[in-house]
Amino acid sequence: MNKYKITTYGCQMNVHESEKVAGLLEKLEYSATDDINEADIVVFNTCCIRDTAEMRAFGNIGVVKHQKKKNPNLIVVVVGCMSQQEGYLDIFKQKYPYVDIVLGSRNIAMLPKMILESKNSKSKFRSNLQPDDYLETDEKTPVTRTSFPNAWVNIIYGCNNFCTYCIVPYVRGREISRDIDSVVKEVKSCVDEGYKEITLLGQNVNSYGNDRSDGASFAKLLAEIDKIEGKFRVRFMTSHPKDLNEEIVDIIANSKKICKNIHLPAQSGSNSVLEAMNRRYTVEHYLSLIDMIREKMPDCGITSDIMIGFPTETEQDFEDTLTLIKKAQYSSAFTFVYSPRQGTIAAKMEQISPAVKKSRIMKLVALQNSVTRQISKNYIGKEYEVLVEDKANKLDGYMCGRTDCGRLVTFKGDENLIGEFVNVKINEAHSASLFGNIVE
Repeated sequence: MNKYKITTYGCQMNVHESEKVAGLLEKLEYSATDDINEADIVVFNTCCIRDTAEMRAFGNIGVVKHQKKKNPNLIVVVVGCMSQQEGYLDIFKQKYPYVDIVLGSRNIAMLPKMILESKNSKSKFRSNLQPDDYLETDEKTPVTRTSFPNAWVNIIYGCNNFCTYCIVPYVRGREISRDIDSVVKEVKSCVDEGYKEITLLGQNVNSYGNDRSDGASFAKLLAEIDKIEGKFRVRFMTSHPKDLNEEIVDIIANSKKICKNIHLPAQSGSNSVLEAMNRRYTVEHYLSLIDMIREKMPDCGITSDIMIGFPTETEQDFEDTLTLIKKAQYSSAFTFVYSPRQGTIAAKMEQISPAVKKSRIMKLVALQNSVTRQISKNYIGKEYEVLVEDKANKLDGYMCGRTDCGRLVTFKGDENLIGEFVNVKINEAHSASLFGNIVE
């Protein structure tokens, strides 16, 4: 049987799209392998949100050159955001001539056709970055899920926000929301198949339905999903603060299925920086959302994305961001240094020196770690329901899973527990990680 190997970079959206690539290849009777030496097709599902992901992708694509020499029949495929960037198709043609197929972020469904064409032609190279009827095509794309007990479900594609630092709207296009019945049907199917945690995906889930004329909204979608029978959880990512509203928070607060866990990227604690980023909310509005969430769900786990080193960021702006972290009291935060993305407005601005960025990120990480440690202490001695997800990294005889509010817990157990809900009493806390024992 022919074999395929997929390497995925970037966000959960890409992880799920790699599941669709796998579904398409398995329909062609290929099977998965982790050994590139066995592969007949190698697929790189790329990300261009940050420079590091892009460099890793280019590096690994470069390594395949040697594999291609050993196996001239190997088909090398590049898909995803990176290939969608202006000028990158020419880069693959000129610097990576052994790449056979290049597809963009909205046309992976064309992969089977291109593989067959490539096999049956002396000229193997094929590319397409201009999909038609994307939503209709994507609904029919098979999925080979690889993340049990979690199932990823797209609800909206693309982004209309045009934050000045972000390349996503340019490589993923405008927002397109799926039909609410189609989403509910897919979630129900996942639950019927035994998946215990459903994660709804979108660049901005809160704007779900804004492009439709049938009255669909994220709040209505959550309400419909909450009606599905069975023991399962629902999470979603990612939320944009400008679109989060009280109706959404009320539905989460009153739901038995939707996790009390909201990822709400702030990016900065400075109004001047937020304006330069085109985020379209103020620090005051953002903190009012935090207050509303805490009032309605005191135990809600709130996480965030925080960026430092944006071109206009002054020392006072950075201090304002530190103040935001102290006020928001995130259970955890993804902290990162701004890196210019070609084609965005911010890339043309005067950049901050690497030394200043390094100093600021170290301070930021230290502060958030201290906040997380303090919050973690509150879990000690309490019991929580945990969905067992996987073996604990580097700890034999231990498993790990998450509480409803999103905290990672490690405890003794075996692989037979994966996909089960267990009650765990927390007896130890190490910064972001909690440790405990299963209780009957």
